[in-house]
This record gives sequence, C-alpha cells and structure tokens, in this order.
Amino acid sequence: MVTVHEAVFLRACVQPAGFPTTGFPEVAFVGRSNVGKSSLMNLLLGRKDLVKVSRTPGKTQTINFFEVNARWYFVDLPGYGFARVPLTVQVGWKNLIEAYLTQRTALRGVVLLLDPRRPPTELDCQMGDWLDAIGIPVIYVATKSDQVSRAQRLPSQRAIVETLGLTADEAPCFVSAKTGEGKAELWKRLDRLLQPPRLP
Repeated sequence: MVTVHEAVFLRACVQPAGFPTTGFPEVAFVGRSNVGKSSLMNLLLGRKDLVKVSRTPGKTQTINFFEVNARWYFVDLPGYGFARVPLTVQVGWKNLIEAYLTQRTALRGVVLLLDPRRPPTELDCQMGDWLDAIGIPVIYVATKSDQVSRAQRLPSQRAIVETLGLTADEAPCFVSAKTGEGKAELWKRLDRLLQPPRLP
C-alpha cells in the first residue's frame, strides 16, 4: 500500500483558470452528495480533517485540490443529487465539473463513489456512462461498507455491476472510512492509475 508522507490542501477553484499547472498526475473523486466522499479521502490520506466533512449535502461548491507526497493531486469534485442550492449555482457546478473532466490532461482517472445499501441511482448511471463515453478510467467504490453485512455484499455488488453494466474487473471495492476496510485494495487500484505510462 502507498504510504502518504505528506498531504496538504492546495486550493479551491471556481473556474478552470485557477487549476494547478504543475502537471502532477491527478485522480478526481465524485459521487452523490452525502455518500461519504470526504471521509473516504481522509482515510486514504491518513488525515482526520484535511478534507472537510459536512452533514449538509452539497457543501462542496468548488473543485478542491490536495497535494499528495508532492507527486500527485487528489481532486474533490462537488457532489450531486441532494444539493439544496439555486438552479443557477447547480448549472455553474455542472459547467465547472464538465470543463475539468473534459479538458484536464493531467487527469488519470475518477473514483466514483456509490452507496452499497441501495442500487445505483439514475444520476450515478449518468455519471458512469458519461465518464465511459469520454474515455476516463473509473474506479468504482462502495462506501460505508461497515453498514452492509457480509450476507448483503454479493447482492449489493451484483446490483451495482448489473445496473452500471460493469465488467468483472470493474466491480466495486467495498471501503469503510470507519473501520479502514478496503483501504489497501483501493490504494492498489489508485497506484496503478498514478504510475507513469509505459513507453512503447
């Protein structure tokens, strides 16, 4: 498993002009509001409160960059689905996220978070389909795995795979920010994304 020696908040961006220009490889995290994105990122980074956790869905309204080991960026995208904000703000988020995902050459992949206690929502399916259509690699993660019994795991995984049309290799890993379950497996997948591409 990757060891995180240093993780720092770099900046919050409200427009593409503010995105970092170092060229560090990036992995973005996205999911429905209140799916546990901030807690998952803190687990991976080994920091308790680096990524701010809020009980208010839709709290993240900017694209937030975190520098990891002075080598990569973890990028926190605004959540979707529950945000109680004006329509004009939601449109602004959509445009900002689309600009990031379609124009960011340093982006190596996206971690798409899902709630294993229920089938993927229409918005989850739309996000997965869109990322696939624009050719961005996706790591699917079922969060809050401590709230799903062992007996529920296989049906939950099957529902996710079938609803999203995933291959066996794309099946989600179950991760709990509370117990640390799945952290090592997720880091293995992230490490593969973040490695320099092999030369022909």
